Amino acid sequence: MSLTMPIVVGVILGLGVYALVRALMPAKRSAVAQVARIDAMRARGAAYESARQTRETGRFGSLRAEVGERVADFYRQQGWEQRSLRADLAVLDRSWEKFLATKVLLAAAGLIFGPFLFAVVYTMGFGRSPVIPVWLALVCAALFFFLPDLEVRRDAADKRRDLRRVIGAYLDLVSMSLAGGRGLPEALMAAAEVSDGWANQRIRNALADARITGVSQWQALGALGEELGVEELKDLSASLALVADDGAKVRESLASRAETMRHRELAEIEGSAGEKSQSMLVAQLLLCAGFLVFLIFPAAMRVFQVG
Repeated sequence: MSLTMPIVVGVILGLGVYALVRALMPAKRSAVAQVARIDAMRARGAAYESARQTRETGRFGSLRAEVGERVADFYRQQGWEQRSLRADLAVLDRSWEKFLATKVLLAAAGLIFGPFLFAVVYTMGFGRSPVIPVWLALVCAALFFFLPDLEVRRDAADKRRDLRRVIGAYLDLVSMSLAGGRGLPEALMAAAEVSDGWANQRIRNALADARITGVSQWQALGALGEELGVEELKDLSASLALVADDGAKVRESLASRAETMRHRELAEIEGSAGEKSQSMLVAQLLLCAGFLVFLIFPAAMRVFQVG
């Protein structure tokens, strides 16, 4: 036992030094990493103002911005795209650099929280091995590092659900505008201007950018669906590209898609209601079981005492 602990501690420290050296050494960049780096350099010009405002929020803000930029550059060098997380952050309208900085800072806090937790447990008389604080620090750091991922995925799933509901209503409005004699580009923009919700604003901004850049509006909707990870927008873009010249087919396609989305939404609502009913039933059964145990326990204790 006395020989095993130093070996384990040495292995952990060696792995930590190896990971640090690998992180600091410049890796050979792949073609994907080079393209991502060029795109990031182009995006920095557009995001200069937001980065400047982040640096002006104080010392912690400047530290967070610097850490986020370094970690994002490391991700680009390694070729880690993380498309799913980027789509979730795009739905929530959050910065990729700030998200990475939050993950790293929380992991650093986990490294401190692990030994602190060990100190609390040690004062209670449990666990006196020197390896325990090392493992606690690593476990807490890994746990804290992945906590923002869970939060982002949960919030993004809720927002995507709201976005799908808005898209269903949006398709109905476009179909009615087409029936009123408007052209497809005007109908798409007019339907997006009905509400000032965040979903309509994203659609409206995408359509306005399409007018400026000269891209077709259905291609802009497809790009927005790719950015947000919403399959309904990508399917809508593909269908509009096929029938954009035929107004009757466009109306039929939009009406059928809106109806399909409503049926899917109703099915999801019914499924969610069924799950909640089942959970309530399980809770009631557990409550009844606990009440029965509460009633039977005194009689059982008397029987065993008499025996």
